[in-house]
Parts: sequence; structure tokens; C-alpha cells
Amino acid sequence: MPNSIKKLPLILVWSLFETPNVFADTTNVLPAVEVRAEINALIGIADSASDGKVTEKQLAHRPFLRPAEVLETVPGLIVTQHSGDGKANQYFLRGFNLDHGSDFATYVNGIPINMVSHAHGQGYMDLNFLIPELIGGLRYQKGPYAVEDSDFATTGSARIAYKKSLPAAFAAVTLGEFNYQRALFAGSLDWQGRQILGAAEIAGYDGPWDQPQDLRKLNVYGSVSEGTATDGYVLTAMAYQNRWVASEHVPKRAIDSGEIGRFGTLSPNDGGRTHRIALSGEWNRSDETSASKLHTYVVDYGLNLYSAPSGFISGPQGDQHEQADHRTQLGGVLEKHWQLPSQWWDSELIVGSQWRHDRIGTLGLYNTVDRVRTNTVRADRVNQTAIGVFSELKTPWTSWLRTTLGLRFDDIRAEVNSEAGQFNLSNGGDTRAQQLSPKLGVVLSPWQHLEIYANWGRGFHSNDSRGAVISQNPLDGSAAQRVPLIAKSEGAEIGLRASPIHGWQTAFAFWQTKSASELVFVGDEGITEPRGSSHRYGLEWTNHLTLSDYWFVDADAAFSKARFDRAENGGRDIPNAIPITASLAANFDDGQRWSGGVRARFIGAYPLEETGTHTSSSFWTANARVDYQWDKHWQLSASLLNVFDRKANDIEYWGAACSRADGAGCGGGAGIDGRLVHPLEPRSLRVGARYTF
Repeated sequence: MPNSIKKLPLILVWSLFETPNVFADTTNVLPAVEVRAEINALIGIADSASDGKVTEKQLAHRPFLRPAEVLETVPGLIVTQHSGDGKANQYFLRGFNLDHGSDFATYVNGIPINMVSHAHGQGYMDLNFLIPELIGGLRYQKGPYAVEDSDFATTGSARIAYKKSLPAAFAAVTLGEFNYQRALFAGSLDWQGRQILGAAEIAGYDGPWDQPQDLRKLNVYGSVSEGTATDGYVLTAMAYQNRWVASEHVPKRAIDSGEIGRFGTLSPNDGGRTHRIALSGEWNRSDETSASKLHTYVVDYGLNLYSAPSGFISGPQGDQHEQADHRTQLGGVLEKHWQLPSQWWDSELIVGSQWRHDRIGTLGLYNTVDRVRTNTVRADRVNQTAIGVFSELKTPWTSWLRTTLGLRFDDIRAEVNSEAGQFNLSNGGDTRAQQLSPKLGVVLSPWQHLEIYANWGRGFHSNDSRGAVISQNPLDGSAAQRVPLIAKSEGAEIGLRASPIHGWQTAFAFWQTKSASELVFVGDEGITEPRGSSHRYGLEWTNHLTLSDYWFVDADAAFSKARFDRAENGGRDIPNAIPITASLAANFDDGQRWSGGVRARFIGAYPLEETGTHTSSSFWTANARVDYQWDKHWQLSASLLNVFDRKANDIEYWGAACSRADGAGCGGGAGIDGRLVHPLEPRSLRVGARYTF
């Protein structure tokens, strides 16, 4: 073994302890409200070991199958799909099956994306409108430790910020297998000191499915900005619509028996259509001792989703149903930062308030055949308002000790008006819930290249307001159990962040989360499914390596254990809680002709039901991309997705269903329990050309 390798452990230890910490003098500098572009270790800045940010450089050459995979830059977070690409993705983090976003909050340009009291599922987080080329950065925080995070931030949050300008206008076209087509035009200009940015995207995709997906997406974005992140404003407008045909997850036995192919479907014409139109404005002002921020937004949103996840339990015409959600979402944030004088240890005081109102005019569940309504299970109107106030005090007591004390209060009110459904008319009413959430963080900096963190906090996710006022099961009229409007949680974490050698930034975090309940709104049935309390704990290791001016690498691994406090359905395992994930991404950019990236990820086997008898299969997969700058105008690109053509499943569940071969109403009308799968898309090639004006 070479001597340099033998001495590596000693070099790492020495580099951690070699120099006393010189705490950067930031007493008169207030934090910017936008994500920084440079890469750094966040030492002296971060409030926890699992805080992080993703830069434009890290995103530029990363290969993506779907837009929401931008979130997989958050270490340990997994993005999958069990239906069509117009539907919100399935997310997993820290031993949570986040479903479509129930315990992870995401914001785009300051607008909350998670939907409350949604037709398909609580916290529904559709990110299919993202345009990755416009993203300037992403900031993430894990755990319920940040006072700015409110609903759905049990496992943390991500804030995605678009760029305010582009170096030059460009037009790009990408074509790929399975009839993938995408065109994007984007550009910006400087007009009388204002930056004006515009972009338009159109995309289509059939996918590998026997029933073509026929996805048709249109996306438009525009912004006007002036000034800086601390003294200026930005106005944004976004418009998105999509329609598609979906191939849902299916019983694995239907594939094994040859009833359908691997990419087949049991139900024709599932899928849907959706739209999202958003306007927002942000205003910032600062002076030597204070900073103010005001952000407001309005969103018009709609979804009509057609699904038949259980096949033919109800009869030979199939179990297809429609979930309809049309709403207007209004909200805003007001924050004030003060830099306190030296007699207050140069502390920073933050006070803020948040307001959000969802006016849901259509919230329905209908039985359908080939997208034609045959019966109304339930139809409701909901007005839901959330108000939050918070305060935080950050104090650098010494050069080696700083603390963060935070307190947050949330009040949620909802009015549910039941309008239709044979057994639903008595399910209306008003509900209200409140929570006080203290937060605490301590950071020790014994040496320049090392920080040690301890964090604790309370958080929550809201439950569907319909479940908080329900009295009858809308399917059969039986008595239904009401659930709290808020599901409380508590989290704690210890960790460290270090730069052992030049170019290597590493972080460890050991965390635990306790949840008062695992309540989930089951949109397919129009009810809330009560589950018991739970606890989770785990370890995360995150690394960023700058190998040279041209190469940088991101590597992370996450381990978790998720258990119910008491046995549920004969066991304590939490279904679809992934215990092990790992990711390795490498990017190359010589600043001249060649650039590109490759990413591999591993998903460990997870329990499919509470006893742990049935588990998924573990698998790894890889994507790769290469870009070539032909001249100052033309850039060519190629992406190879699922490089090794892994024949795994994007998602696996355990549940009841009937295929045609099983017979309609199989299992005595209850279906046959078994493995439900949605296959990983096969290897596919996408090539593109980009012209810069």
C-alpha cells in the first residue's frame, strides 16, 4: 500500500484540528434571501448538520428522467412514480413514505406547492411544472427545526429559486425514444435597470407503456426584477397545463401469468388533466441594522385525475374513479430581521408571519367508466385558512459557540360544506386546530474546519379537513372516525460538518422523529385512515468533493428505521419505509467543449406491510449525460437513462386488487391481496441541440 494512503487517516485528523477557529465577522451582514451560487461547506452559516444547498452548477449537467428529480439533489430523498407523468410523484425521505408530499414541504419562488385537503392526497406536491434550466439554486432543511417551516415540514423542506436573468437567450430541442419530444425557449433582457426573463416549454411523451401515455405539456414562465436580493423586488408569473393517459401500478401476478406485459395495464384511459397558474411578488429592503421582506402570491389550480388502482373489485366495468380538485390559493409572508447591538452579543432577531387561504370550490370523488361519471361518492366545498407567526433569535456567544432559539405558533381553520353524495351530506362542519412549536439549535466550533450541531424541534402536518368533520363513510354510510386536524411530530438531531482536506466537505447527522399518528387521507375512498403513533431514527452521511476545477462529486448514504409504537395489522413495520438509500453523482465541465454528468442511486428493500413478511426488491440504477459545445452558438447533448437497463420496479405496494383473469369481484368482493408494482422505465436515449443567440 502506498505511504500516502497509509497516512490518509492521520492527515484527515490533523486537518480537522490544526487551526483554532476564526469566526467570520458577519455581525453587520444580514443573510441574503436567495440561494447563493457558489459552493461552500456552510461552516459558520448552517444551523444544523443536515442543512444544505444545491447550486446551479450542480444541476447544470445532471441527467433527469422527470422534472421533480431535482429534489433528489437533497441527500437521501427519493423520487419515483406509480402512475402517469402528469401526476405528482411519490417521495421518500428519512424512513417516511411521503406519498405525494405529506411530510416534506416544498416552495418554488416562495410559493408553497403542497396542497391541503386535496382530492387525491394530503400534501399533494406536483412539481411537473418545473423547468430545470431556469433553477438558480435549491436550499433544503431537514427535520422540524426551522421556524420558517410550517405545515408538512415533518422531515424538512426545500426552497427552489429560479434565476432572475440568463447570460444569453437560447432555444433547445430534445428528442428521445418512446416518442419523447421537448422544446424550450428562454431569454432575458435588461430594460432600464430591470431584468426581464421569459421562457416557454412544450413537451410530449408516450413512454414505454403498451397504452401510450400521450402526455402533452405546456409551460410558460416570466419574471421582472430590479435591485438585489436585499434591496429590490421580483414579480413572477407561471402558467402550466398537462394532460396524459396513465398506466397505473398492477398486480404482479397479472404480469407473471402473462395476462399483461411488463408495461401493460388493466384499465384503459386512466390519467387526467391539470393546470396551475401562479402570480407572485417579493419586495426586500435593508439597511445597516435591519432587513424586511414581503412576499405575496395567488394560484389558480385544477386537477381531474382518473385512476383504477384496484382493477375490477367492484365489477366487470372496472374500479375507475375521478378525483376533482379546483381551487384558488392565496397567501403571503412578512419578515423583519434586526441585527442587535453588541450588548446583545450581536444577535440577529427575526420576526415573521405567514398567511394562506385555500378556497376549494370543487372537491369531488366520482365513480367513472372510461372517464364518464356514473355516481357521485362525495362532493364538497372547503375554505381553509392557516396563519402562522414566528420568532427566532440567533446569538454568536463566542467564536466557538452560537445558538438558535425559535418559537412558532400555527392556527388552522377549515369550513367543509358537503354538497353531494348519498352518504356524504352529513359530513360537513367547521374545525380548528392550533400548535405551539418551540425550536432549539446549538453549534460548537472547536476548530476552524469542524462544527458540531445539536437540534430539537416540534412540527406537524395537517390532516384533510374532511376527515376532521366526517361522521359517515361516504362509500357505505357506516360510522366514520374523526381525526385531529393536526398530526404532531417531534424531532431531534446531532451531527457534524467538516472540511477534512481542501475540496472535501462532509457531514454526518444522527436523527430521530416521533409522530403522534400516521393518519393518511385515502383519496381513492374519500376517507381518512387512522394509524397509530410511530418513531423513526437514522444516520445520514453527505459528501461534496471538488476534485479539480473541472470535476466535482456528490456522494451520500442514508440509513433509517421506522416502527409503529404499537402493533398495527399484526406488526410494527411501517409500509414503504425505505431503510437504506445511497447516491453517487459526478459532474464534469472543462469550461470549453465537454461537460456532462453521471448519477447512480441505490434503494434498499423495504417492508410492504406491517409484519415485514413481504418486502420489495432492492435495486440500483444509473443515468448519464454528456454535452458538447460545438461552437459559441451550438451545444449538443445526449442522455442515457437507466444505463444498465435494470428491470426493477419504480414502486411496490401490498394491497387488494382484481385483474380480469382473477374475475370481477374476486376474493368475495374484497379483492386478492398481493404485490402491486409499477416498473422502472427501460433504458432510453434522449438527444438534444441548443442554440444560444
